[in-house]
Amino acid sequence: MRPHENLNLWKKAIEFVVEIYRVTEEFPRDEKFGLTSQLRRASVSIVANVAEGAARRSAKEFRQFLSHSQGSASEVDTELVISHRLAYLKNSDYERLSEQLDHIVRNDNSAVAEFNEVKVS
Repeated sequence: MRPHENLNLWKKAIEFVVEIYRVTEEFPRDEKFGLTSQLRRASVSIVANVAEGAARRSAKEFRQFLSHSQGSASEVDTELVISHRLAYLKNSDYERLSEQLDHIVRNDNSAVAEFNEVKVS
């Protein structure tokens, strides 16, 4: 098992990406290269940065990648607001995805502690 696979943050972020892919399947076809692509790319970037950071040797490097992940999370948040206002997302989907994203963002500090535990074991 790779180090990132042990991190709860990574697991939650993977679930989030899968949900983003599911809901964006319902977006209008003319958004394929617009919001659909942007939401998918940015959500993948969140989890990819967590994974890349977990492969680094130090907590300092890991925190740097978490910072990149936070930037992608802000991008996703903005794109979710736009998608909701354009009525591409149902209220229930918007609220659920926003809550999931908030949970991911709040778990950065515990992820550093988890990272240290994974590196020690």
